[in-house]
Amino acid sequence: MNQLTPHDHRSLRLSGERRSFLDSCAHCEGGGARIANADTRQQSQAFIPLSCQGGRSPMSTNAADLVSHRFSTRELPGPMRLPLWRESFVRGIVHADIEPLSSAPFQAEARLQAIQGLRTLALKGSAMRFKRLRPNITDGDDSIGFIVCSRSRSQLAQRGQDVELRGGDAIAILHSEPAIVTYVDGLLLGLAVPRDALAQRVTDVEGLAMRPISRRTEAFRLLMAYLRSVFKQRALAAPNLRGTVVAHIHDLVALSIGEYAPLGESGASAVVAARHSAVLAYIAAHFQDPGLSVQAAARGQGISPRYLQRLMASSGSSFTGHVNELRLQQAFKLLSEFKSGPQRISDIALEVGFSDVSHFNRLFRARFGDSPSGVRAAGRNSI
Repeated sequence: MNQLTPHDHRSLRLSGERRSFLDSCAHCEGGGARIANADTRQQSQAFIPLSCQGGRSPMSTNAADLVSHRFSTRELPGPMRLPLWRESFVRGIVHADIEPLSSAPFQAEARLQAIQGLRTLALKGSAMRFKRLRPNITDGDDSIGFIVCSRSRSQLAQRGQDVELRGGDAIAILHSEPAIVTYVDGLLLGLAVPRDALAQRVTDVEGLAMRPISRRTEAFRLLMAYLRSVFKQRALAAPNLRGTVVAHIHDLVALSIGEYAPLGESGASAVVAARHSAVLAYIAAHFQDPGLSVQAAARGQGISPRYLQRLMASSGSSFTGHVNELRLQQAFKLLSEFKSGPQRISDIALEVGFSDVSHFNRLFRARFGDSPSGVRAAGRNSI
């Protein structure tokens, strides 16, 4: 995996590994009968973006270090899943109530993280309805929630408004007021950002709550690309990056919920970092296409080829160099795997995106210090 680059805008780099968004942002793994704490020094408390524990909880936005928790019903007996989720997680931590919406066996997995200025949740599980009503609001949290519905539709109610959120769209809600969130299926991602941080960036933050944000909105697409990179690279766990990453997320959330003109080829730090992440994600998804070019990638991102090249150069790489690295790494993996009927080396070269086999052989030897056939032979001998 590529390493985080130490440049001024702290761009985050993506590898060519293809993973689901839950893998990238949540790593919700099996589980245990209670919240599994990633940091054993912390108490077993957590946060879901419908609520927080204010300054009294290790999951508050004042946390100096990254605090991370996981919750899973996967290993629990069926009859215990809903009661434990409701009492330990929803009522005990979220300060809300829950209503299951299906008679199917209940399941839920969640990953929660908190750092100063940001809290995050990735939730996957059965259809359910969260109700955070006036009696539940005792924690003094006035942050702004940013909820993303990844797949199926969700419904939200606040301030007398009822909004149906389509898969892939987002919305901002107020944590200081009652809200009902109906989670249908798939994956729900939530962020909580301090109200003051957004008020410095957006006029009338409260007035923008409960306004659906289309998945096609430019700033929102950049925010999601940046978040995938942040979670995949575990950037919030790097003390030297936290401040910059959180500030970028604040900027991108503000741009997403506000009504702004097209961002274009902005030089703003957060936009540069997010566009860089989006470009790398595009390359990771298309590097095996022999026709991939700077021009094609730039069109896919709605930017000019020159701007794309500047984005790549800012992280000490180039478009061609990054594409070739992903192709060579994939070829190395294929050559190292033992198969009863191995592909010809020329076929592997074409599969990973090289149209010129001689060029592939030269680059491969220069990168790995051995020929493709030599790597294949070493792989066989190691079995």
